[in-house]
Amino acid sequence: MNQAIRNAWIAVAALFALILGSISYVQVIGADELNKNAWNNRAILATFCQERGAILVAGQPIAQSIASGSDTCQYQRTYPGSPELYAGLTGYYSNVFGSTGLENSMNSTLTGQSDQLLMDRVRQLFLGQQPKGATVELTIDPVVQKLAYDLIPNGQRGSIVVTNPKTGAIIAMVSKPSYDPNKVATHDQAAAQAAMAEIQALPGINLNQGVSGPTGALLAPGSVFKLVDTAAALASGKYTKDSVLPNPAEMTLPGTSAKLPNYAGGNCYTRNEANFSFALEQSCNTPFASIALDLGQDAIGKQAAAFGFGQDAGDQLHLDYSPGVWPQNLNQAQLAQSAIGQFDVKASPLQIALMTSAIANGGVQMKPSLVKSITAPDLRVVSEPKPEVLRTSTSPEIARQITEWMTNVVSQGIANRAAVPGVKVAGKTGTAELGSSGLNNSWFTGFAPADNPQVQVTVVMEGVDVKTGASLTSPTASKIFEAVLKK
Repeated sequence: MNQAIRNAWIAVAALFALILGSISYVQVIGADELNKNAWNNRAILATFCQERGAILVAGQPIAQSIASGSDTCQYQRTYPGSPELYAGLTGYYSNVFGSTGLENSMNSTLTGQSDQLLMDRVRQLFLGQQPKGATVELTIDPVVQKLAYDLIPNGQRGSIVVTNPKTGAIIAMVSKPSYDPNKVATHDQAAAQAAMAEIQALPGINLNQGVSGPTGALLAPGSVFKLVDTAAALASGKYTKDSVLPNPAEMTLPGTSAKLPNYAGGNCYTRNEANFSFALEQSCNTPFASIALDLGQDAIGKQAAAFGFGQDAGDQLHLDYSPGVWPQNLNQAQLAQSAIGQFDVKASPLQIALMTSAIANGGVQMKPSLVKSITAPDLRVVSEPKPEVLRTSTSPEIARQITEWMTNVVSQGIANRAAVPGVKVAGKTGTAELGSSGLNNSWFTGFAPADNPQVQVTVVMEGVDVKTGASLTSPTASKIFEAVLKK
């Protein structure tokens, strides 16, 4: 009998400890994570009718709270101007669907609940004022943002990322298709649900579209990944800038009867051997497949990780980020395909932008940053994030050598349409085939001026034929280079 009572007490004590532990986790350890969860409507409903801080671009609001004229809910969250232009950054703030984008990640700042705003909360309490959040100013240039958005044709799935490679500041980040977050932020729940159904029906829509591409999925980077192979080759000590690379028109993938051909649109077929400059200028496939087979998957994977594949993007982005993927346990055929950015190699536009910026910045990758400043309700600047190093991707010598070759890709190679008169532009194109459809994802990534980089541009257009892709990527980058450098 005593043993039964003892067992019952042990069970009760264990259950009590479990409940206490769960409560402690929810209220203390996991509170921040739960509050930031996009589907946590309880936290949103508690502050939905309060005045949130604005999100600004060049001093103009792209998200703000305005008086609603309603007794039940005094404020309405709105996205003025061109909401589709910034939807991938702001996200939405909805009492039905939660929050996404900066509205979610910067919620404690926008509601005034962050530690930085403690004194403001105390002052508001003593003065009997309603809680008010801080204002967040972004690094985005509105002129470049609009240009980039307009350069993606309506009906075309695509993304563009423009950064300052020396600081990591994001100058523009856009995708299409986009949507109007005002329709989801409405107080009318039925209207919000109807709007969300309409948005989700858009082919290729992604509600965090600035980071992972229009479809929300990571994309095969194609030949822009050859920059990783090149850095790995030079870092290995087995190759130099003068190395002669095998360049057959096609190679049989090891262990298979399948063939890996060179790019048919260039001049690769004119040489059986090539140096690095020519192989990059014409985007030949077989030299880089040979390099990967020689160095092995670990060496290529290590260099990919140094450029950020599989790594985080730091703490200044304030958006969800999916790092690039270098696949594991490859056989030799898969390794050869991966070397040209195919098979299971995946990347976001931002990932490729980070890789390219590291080359532009002498091998040093800066943290991508989206927030320029945070200002308290009393106009006191509480935060101005400074540029920070994220990682070292390669040596200055290797970065300079790759830059020289990328300059040749634009001046005398297949990226010639990215050229800007009077400016040295460094670039690399990529074409990732989409199965047997005849369509591909077309890429361009590069920076300018090559000898003193001020701007990095990465462009990807999804599901295009080769001719269409060539007309949309390099020329688009040229227009953006010119616009930024003229400012």
